Amino acid sequence: MKGPAIFLAQFASDEAPFNSLKSIAEWAGSLGYKGVQIPTWDRRLFDLKLAAESDAYCDEVKGILADAGVEVSELSTHSQGQLVAVHPAYDEMFDGGVPREVRGNPKARQAWAVEQVLLGARASRRLGLDAHVTFSGSLAWPYFYPYPQRPAGLIEEAFDELGRRWRPILDAFEEVGVDLCYEVHPSEDLFDGTTVEMFWDRVDHHPRACLLYDPSHFMLQQLDYLEYIDLYHDRIRMFHVKDAEFRPTGRQGVYSGYAPWKERAGRFRSLGDGQIDFKAIFSKFAQYGYQGWAVLEWECALKDPVDGAREGAPFIRDHIIKATGKSFDDFLATGVDQAANRRMLGLDR
Repeated sequence: MKGPAIFLAQFASDEAPFNSLKSIAEWAGSLGYKGVQIPTWDRRLFDLKLAAESDAYCDEVKGILADAGVEVSELSTHSQGQLVAVHPAYDEMFDGGVPREVRGNPKARQAWAVEQVLLGARASRRLGLDAHVTFSGSLAWPYFYPYPQRPAGLIEEAFDELGRRWRPILDAFEEVGVDLCYEVHPSEDLFDGTTVEMFWDRVDHHPRACLLYDPSHFMLQQLDYLEYIDLYHDRIRMFHVKDAEFRPTGRQGVYSGYAPWKERAGRFRSLGDGQIDFKAIFSKFAQYGYQGWAVLEWECALKDPVDGAREGAPFIRDHIIKATGKSFDDFLATGVDQAANRRMLGLDR
């Protein structure tokens, strides 16, 4: 496992040192981070189109990061991937974050989003990256808790369409040799293991349809986030290290009654302040030989983000397990050969 790294999306702003790639990389490096995950929609930090087309620009990016003592861990198209599949209920809300020329035009917005994710594939390859993260988008999410009863076939049709939209994108990632990692997340159609499996069925279990693991989203759903690793470790290529807590009351459960973040039963917390068992998670990843980055995604209802970032680097560093290359009881090895094994089993009497 590599790390610690930090996702820059929650820190980018118009204020120094968070307003340019150079200064934010220097800030991250000064805190002990070794990698940065870059949000490709933020032009203050990164030019996605130029990165997809220009080796010179990618070399410049790598040079800026190297001077700060970090490297790019992955690129993110969360904001763009979300728009590959949008239910009409969300049209107006999402239009605020796209270019003016595609606002009010869902088909044009979708085409723009698809092109953005495809640019992400090419940019990732030019930067020498093997994995890229995005969201799946959502067509079925408004119907996840049905009343009145859902019409027969509604969810199946939604996932059929999701598969149709993502299959050519996955093929493009295959062409450049990059895994496309979906962050499994409430509000996306891929929000748990069952929905991931439904999607895989629609894309013929495409080898590039991989996963970003973030236990905080599973804590808030009360999903077994450790067994999830057992089930899907062969598809997990990325890891957001993010904490959360769930404290249900007589007034609130997993849905939290529309309360603001500070008042929800389920809340995101800075690393070490929540209930996630990270010792067990890092042990699972060591067990299965995870080779990707451990990336802090800071989101907390209470703590200042800079404090959370400062605490996050040593937290991740201290949890990374260097997998052993030998058995702890090798000192008792007897060096018995095959013939001796057969004698011990009574097979050559």
